[in-house]
Amino acid sequence: MNKKKIINDPVYGFISIPSGFIFDLIQHPYFQRLRYIKQVSMTHLVYPGALHTRFQHALGAMHLMALAIETLRGKDTAITEEEEEAVLTAILLHDIGHGPFSHSLEHTLVEGVSHELLSALMMDELNATFNGRLDMAIAIFNNRYPKKFLYQLVSGQLDIDRMDYLSRDSFFTGVAEGVISFDRIIKMLHVVDNELVVEQKGIYSVEKFLIARRLMYWQVYLHKTVLSAEQMLLKILQRAKELYGQGSPLFASPSLEHFLRNKITRENFTEDVTHLEHFSRLDDTDIWSAVKAWAYHNDHILRMLCSRLIARSLYRTELYSSAPQAHIIADLQERAVKHFGINIADTAYYVWVQSIENSAYEQNNSNIKILMKDGSVQDIAEASDLSNLGTLSKKVQKFAVSFPKELLTIPSSIS
Repeated sequence: MNKKKIINDPVYGFISIPSGFIFDLIQHPYFQRLRYIKQVSMTHLVYPGALHTRFQHALGAMHLMALAIETLRGKDTAITEEEEEAVLTAILLHDIGHGPFSHSLEHTLVEGVSHELLSALMMDELNATFNGRLDMAIAIFNNRYPKKFLYQLVSGQLDIDRMDYLSRDSFFTGVAEGVISFDRIIKMLHVVDNELVVEQKGIYSVEKFLIARRLMYWQVYLHKTVLSAEQMLLKILQRAKELYGQGSPLFASPSLEHFLRNKITRENFTEDVTHLEHFSRLDDTDIWSAVKAWAYHNDHILRMLCSRLIARSLYRTELYSSAPQAHIIADLQERAVKHFGINIADTAYYVWVQSIENSAYEQNNSNIKILMKDGSVQDIAEASDLSNLGTLSKKVQKFAVSFPKELLTIPSSIS
C-alpha cells in the first residue's frame, strides 16, 4: 500500500506525510477522531468560517516541524532520522487528548484532567500498539530527551504549535491581525548550547508574532460572544450531570453517558483504561446531538440553555477591568428570579461571572532567546527595542458577566 500521501492544505498548500509509520498513526481512530473536534470551539458563532478542526491543525504543525528540522540541519545541528520521526510524531500527537469542543469543556467531563495528560495517556496506548515505536517521541513530548531544543519546538513560547494555530485561526476567522511570518521565523531558528534561539535578524518577526498572539486572544479566543457561547455549553453539561445525579433520564451516546453518570477524577482515569476508551470515542457530535435532544427536555433550565444555544440566542456578556461589584450581580439575579420565575439557587444558570486572563509573553525558564550578531544570547525582552514588549509580558485580567439580554428590560428594585 502506498503510504506516501500528499494532502492539500488551504494554509500551506501541499503537505507530505513523511513515512509509513506516521501514515499509520494518522489512520488510527485516536487521530481520526480529531476530524470531528473543532479547533476553536464555538468561535464559528462569531466568525462563521472558523469551522476548522484539530485534525487540520495537527497536520499543519507536523508540516511546519518538518520545515524547522530542515532549517536546523542546514545550520549543522545534528538531528538523526530517528529523532526527526520522533519529533514529527510528538507534534502530530500533541493535541490528541483534546475532548469535544477543545478547551471549552476541559475539566468539565473529567475533573482535574487536562488535555496534556490525556494526550500522554493516549500516546502510551499507541506506543503499546506500535511495539515501542513512540518511545523517543514520548520522551521528547515529556521533556525527558537530552536534546532540549526538540522539546522547545513542540512546547514553548515560540513553538510550532503556536505558529500553526495563529496562522490557521487567523486564516479561517479572517482576522488579519493574527497573520504571522511563520516561514521567516522558522528560517531564523538556530540551536546554541542545546537551546532553541532565533537569529537577531528575525527579531521583528518574533515581535510581530507576540503582538499577533495578544490580538488574537482578545479578538478571537476571548471574544465576549465566544465566551458567552462556551460558558453556555459548559452550563449545559453541568446541568445534565446534575440531572443525572437526580436520576433523571437524558438522551446521550454511551460514552457521553459514561461521563455524565459517573464522577470520574484524575486518579480514576489513570487507574482504569475503560475511562480512556470511552473518552477516545467522544467528539463534538456526541455533545451537539445531545444538546439538540435536550432542547426538548422537561427540565426548564436545560431546555432553555440548549434551545438558546442552538438558535444562537446567546447571553449578553459585559467585560469589566476589575471584579464587578456585588450589587451588580445581585441586581441581575433578582431580575432573573422575577422574569423567569426561578429560585435564587438556580440563578447560577442565568447569571455568572468568569475571570479571563491574557499574557502574550511570559518571562520564565522557556523565554524566547535571541542570538545576537556578536554570538551572545539575550532574552527577547532585552534584545528588543519594542517599547511595549514589557506590556506584553504583563498578565491582563478581565471579568466577564453573562446573563440573558432580556434582563436589561426588567425594572430593578435594588437602588
